[in-house]
Amino acid sequence: MTLTVTSRGQVTLRKDFLKHLGIEPGEKIEIDKMPDGSLAVRANRRTGTIRDLYGIMAGKTNVVATLEEINKATAAGWAGKR
Repeated sequence: MTLTVTSRGQVTLRKDFLKHLGIEPGEKIEIDKMPDGSLAVRANRRTGTIRDLYGIMAGKTNVVATLEEINKATAAGWAGKR
């Protein structure tokens, strides 16, 4: 993909590029400068704490989850999935 830089030094990323990163309108991306002169672009995913997870789960259900179900839900939460 070739991008054009505006006179203000800005570029616009195409929808398919943002979709590939899983970026929705209003979300942020991170760009890191690499030693070889390239850039690394990735979604800026919000990270939380185990306390946040506990707060989400507290008092919401009477269902007992298996350890496997809890691990799967935790992994999805830390990956930014719902």
